[in-house]
Amino acid sequence: MERPEAPSEGGILLVSEVRRRLTWLGWIAGAVGSLIVFNSIGFLIPIFIGPHERGRLALLNAPVVVVYLLISGAFLVRRSRRHLMKTLDWIVHDRPPDEREHADTLNLAVYGVKMFALSWLVGGVVFCILNGVAHSAGFAAVVGATIWLGGETTCAVEYLVSERILRPVTACALGIREARGTAAPGVRARLGWAWSLGTGVPLLGLLVVGTVGLTKSGVHTKYVAAAVLFLGVVALVIGLLLTMFAAKAVADPVTSVRSGLEGIARGELDLHVEVDDASEIGLLQAGFNRMAEGLRERERIRDLFGRQVGEDVARAALRGGTRLGGEEREVGALFVDIVGSTSMALAMPPTELVRVLNRFFRVVIEAVESEGGLVNKFEGDAALCVFGAPVRSIDAAGDALRAARRLAAHLARDVPEIDFGIGISAGIAVAGNVGAEHRFEYTVIGDPVNEAARLSELARQRPERVLASNAALDRAGEDERSAWSVTESALLRGRNAPTGVAHPRL
Repeated sequence: MERPEAPSEGGILLVSEVRRRLTWLGWIAGAVGSLIVFNSIGFLIPIFIGPHERGRLALLNAPVVVVYLLISGAFLVRRSRRHLMKTLDWIVHDRPPDEREHADTLNLAVYGVKMFALSWLVGGVVFCILNGVAHSAGFAAVVGATIWLGGETTCAVEYLVSERILRPVTACALGIREARGTAAPGVRARLGWAWSLGTGVPLLGLLVVGTVGLTKSGVHTKYVAAAVLFLGVVALVIGLLLTMFAAKAVADPVTSVRSGLEGIARGELDLHVEVDDASEIGLLQAGFNRMAEGLRERERIRDLFGRQVGEDVARAALRGGTRLGGEEREVGALFVDIVGSTSMALAMPPTELVRVLNRFFRVVIEAVESEGGLVNKFEGDAALCVFGAPVRSIDAAGDALRAARRLAAHLARDVPEIDFGIGISAGIAVAGNVGAEHRFEYTVIGDPVNEAARLSELARQRPERVLASNAALDRAGEDERSAWSVTESALLRGRNAPTGVAHPRL
């Protein structure tokens, strides 16, 4: 038998705070709404009935208003609390909500306003009957219409405020999974409510009062003026409140998304906007989060791509796309190889060998990239480095020669346990993507690459451990050429004619 989940202290505090605020909202909204409706009827009475009936109707309705407010309020509080605790049980016990709980959580504000509207509807029926029996059907109609319009406005305020109170639990639900569509009124509906119920309803009352004042004989102008003044104040205050709440319900989420976009523009991709609205505004928030996640994923891919093929190759691929084939470039090629790697593999444990190789390649990468080159590929215990591709260089040969001198010095200092050979050449080569449509790599093919590899073999036998071809020196700038000494020609493996070689000056 499974043990029930233990209540979460944080969940209990959150639900208790939401329940407390909703309870206060219900009592305050009911009392204020009832007071406004009661006073509205009080200002309208002099227009429709004589002075001898006003006091009697006021004494008749006032106690009933208080009693009904207390009874209906207690009923709504009990019913709403029960529904709230049942719906938010998943938060109390710190577990994911099921489908019903998830949907009910997103509809708590709608449920609350439905119960609130039901109490106003019942109240309207009660007071219509009471005033119809006590006075006339005409006056009962006036009372019913006033209660109906006042109830609509109060329900609108109650919904907008309760929706804000419930945003923490809405955010919890939407943080677990998104809603299927929208579960709350959207921007148009909220702004429409704000105008129609906050301004349109009192204006309708003003029209009715003005029409009665013009068409009914015997109505004193001061009563019409008082009613118009009262309804104008109600329109001003309630309209302002509804507009503020509706605007804030839209502006706050949009502001959070805007702040997130500003962060994205600054390169801060690790951003997340809390989704706390079940309307299309919530879809906007969720869309921003998906966009940010997509950008983070794209950045991770770009970073991994750059680590695999080099930052310059990655940027070129992202900027211009990828296709098979290449183009001729003036490049400098540097080939570096470890001497005696086979004996090292026999003498060292594999983990130690990998550690030494990583140190070796780190020095290679730092020296090559400091001169604007690209470590094109690692070949076991060797590396091919290219200058002038994919990013063009005005002195690719000079860059390769400088990098070779720097690399030789750093390897001798930082990785003294290995021996190496470095060869440098320059010339025309083809740089581009080689392979198949679904799998290819960026590489450089041509005589400079082959010549650099052969020179690295020869360099292992020379004390300098670095050899460059005449082709590289001829293409380099004067400053770099002066740092090299031309030695005798050498016949490289696989070649019929000798190649002029040079080594760095000490």
